[in-house]
Amino acid sequence: MIKLTLEYDGAPFVGWQMQPTGPSVQEALEQAVARLCGVPREDIRVIAAGRTDSGVHARGQVVSIAPIGLGPQLPLKAWMSGLNGLLPPTVAIASAELAPGGFDARRWAVGKRYVYTLRNAPLRSPLWRTRAWEIRRPLDIAAMRAALPQLLGRHDFSALRAGDCSANNPVRELTAITLEQDERDPSVTHLAVRGTAFLKHMVRNIVGTLVEVGHGKRATDSIAPLLESRDRSLAGVTAPPHGLVLEEVYYLNPLADPRPAREMGAVGSAPDEDESE
Repeated sequence: MIKLTLEYDGAPFVGWQMQPTGPSVQEALEQAVARLCGVPREDIRVIAAGRTDSGVHARGQVVSIAPIGLGPQLPLKAWMSGLNGLLPPTVAIASAELAPGGFDARRWAVGKRYVYTLRNAPLRSPLWRTRAWEIRRPLDIAAMRAALPQLLGRHDFSALRAGDCSANNPVRELTAITLEQDERDPSVTHLAVRGTAFLKHMVRNIVGTLVEVGHGKRATDSIAPLLESRDRSLAGVTAPPHGLVLEEVYYLNPLADPRPAREMGAVGSAPDEDESE
C-alpha cells in the first residue's frame, strides 16, 4: 500500500469527493494516478482520511492507494515526482510512504487537526482574502479564548453540526483546542482544533459561534448550555470554508491497524461516521 500526503488549495474544487457539480480533488488525483500507471481512470480508487468540503484547503490530507494492478511497481520517488508533474498547480504530493497491507487512510486514522484563520481588521487584505475570514468589527479574543474549555472532551455536538449531516452518532471528542495570534500579523488569529473525528461543518460552526462570543452577542459561559441543547438553530453562523485547513491526520505509531484499539475503547468515534469538513 502507498500512503500519500497531499497539500491543496480548495478554492477551485467542490471538495475532496467526486461530484457531478464540478471538479474535485479526488478526481484530479485519480486522473493523475491513471496517467502515471497507464491504466483506465475507472480502475483507480483512492481513499482519503477526510472528505473536505468545497473551498476547504489541506496541508496534510492523507490518501491510501493500492498499487496492485496499476502496472509495474513504481519507486516512492516516482509517486511523488511523477504525480506532481501530472497534477494541477492547486494540488501537490508532499510525501509518499510505504504502508502496511490493507492500510486505509480513513478507517485507520485516530485523529485530525484543523486550523481556522480569522483576520480582524478594519481594512481588507488581498493577501489574506482566500485564507482567512475577514471580520471588520473588533473581536474580544480573550473572551473567545475563555470559552474554549467548554468544547474540550466528549460531547454531543448536534448543536454544532450541519443540518444535513448524515452521521448517526453526533458524539465526538475534542482533545485540544487553542486560539493563538499569528506571529507575523497581530490582526490574524488561528483556531487549532484536534479531535478523534468531526461532524460535517463542525469546526466552521464552532468558529461562527465563537465569533458571536467575540462580538459580545453570546456569553463566554454559554457554550456548555448550547451543547446540552443539541439545537443547531441556537448556535452561530457557519464560518466560510476558505479559512479552514486540514493540517494533519494522526495514525498509531508505528503505523498499524487501529481496529483492535477501537474494539477495546481506546480510540474515539468510529471513523466511518466521520463527516469531516
